[in-house]
Amino acid sequence: TRTITLSEPSVEQKRNYTLVLKGHMRLGNAVFPKGTKGFQLDTLARIDLWQEKKNYNHGTGHGVGHFLNVHEGPQSISPRLIDVALERGMLLSNEPGIYFTNEYGIRIENLIIVEEIEGSNFLRFENLTLCPYDKNLIDFSLLTDAELSWLKKYNQLIYEKFATLMTDEE
Repeated sequence: TRTITLSEPSVEQKRNYTLVLKGHMRLGNAVFPKGTKGFQLDTLARIDLWQEKKNYNHGTGHGVGHFLNVHEGPQSISPRLIDVALERGMLLSNEPGIYFTNEYGIRIENLIIVEEIEGSNFLRFENLTLCPYDKNLIDFSLLTDAELSWLKKYNQLIYEKFATLMTDEE
């Protein structure tokens, strides 16, 4: 799921999209100790929204597996107290959002996989989805230098992968 705009977004829409994007990046870039459970990470995706008294009423991420269920566990990232530690190789979604009844909704989703950080007792996520974010919806003034740098690297990776695919087809 990736929200895009088909018209000129309002200032409010850009702000809300950017708040969701910030949470999406924060969760996707998390480094956490082995034994961490998804409910312990859920706040990372919500904190910028909460600062503006906004929230979404769904989990931030769910397991994705080989049975093709929509929400295949046992792993998840949500406020629900699911007592399952995230482990290397677990595949999840990272999909914060925000919704305004009868107006619009925003959701930004990537698939992520849990990986070990070599030589440590820590884990992180690797982004598996390579799909650009709609730059017309981003209020760049709300992003930190680190977030801008991450976004630039992510877009560069997409460009490089696409360029490689195009070269391979020739």
